[in-house]
Amino acid sequence: MNIHYTARQNHLTPDIKAYCDERLAGLKRLMGFATDVDVILAHEKNRQKAEIHVRAKGAGLVVIEESPDMMNSLHLAFNALEKKIRKEREKYREKKRRGGRERKSLPLPAAEAGEGEKRVIRADHFSAKPMTVEEAALELDLKKKEVYVFRMEDTEKWAVLYRRKDGHYGLVQPE
Repeated sequence: MNIHYTARQNHLTPDIKAYCDERLAGLKRLMGFATDVDVILAHEKNRQKAEIHVRAKGAGLVVIEESPDMMNSLHLAFNALEKKIRKEREKYREKKRRGGRERKSLPLPAAEAGEGEKRVIRADHFSAKPMTVEEAALELDLKKKEVYVFRMEDTEKWAVLYRRKDGHYGLVQPE
C-alpha cells in the first residue's frame, strides 16, 4: 500500500503523519485490496479539511471531512472511511452468500425428490386475440419462449404451438 501525503496551505507535522500511519495500519487489515492512499490536508480560513482517497483494482473510496481542528478532521475522516470499507465488504460478502444460496436451492430432479409437493407456476405466454398459426410462430420467435398458447382465427378454439427439439414447430389443437 502506497501512502501519499499532500498539505495545502498547511504544514505536515510529525504527529499528524504518525496518527495517519497508525490509523492506516489499523485499516490495512480491512482494506487489503488497496493499492494507493492519498491523504490531502488543507487549510481554508477557519476550516481544516482532511481528504482521504483510496484507490484499488476495481473501485475507489473518497472521504472528505471538515472541522476547526485538523486532528478532529482526520479522526472524522478515518472513522467515515472505516465505515465505508465495512459497508463495501459486507455488500461483497452478502453478494457471495446470495449466489451460494441460489445454487443450493435448485430443485432436485423428480427421481431424487420422491413424493414432494408439486407447484404450479403461472406464465403469460398466450394471446387472447385470434391469430393464424404463422402469426403465432412469429410471436413464439419474438418472445423466445418454448410454448405459446393462442386462439385459432377460424375456429376460436385454443391451440398450443411449441418448439420441437429438431427446430421445427409442433401444434396441439383440441378436438
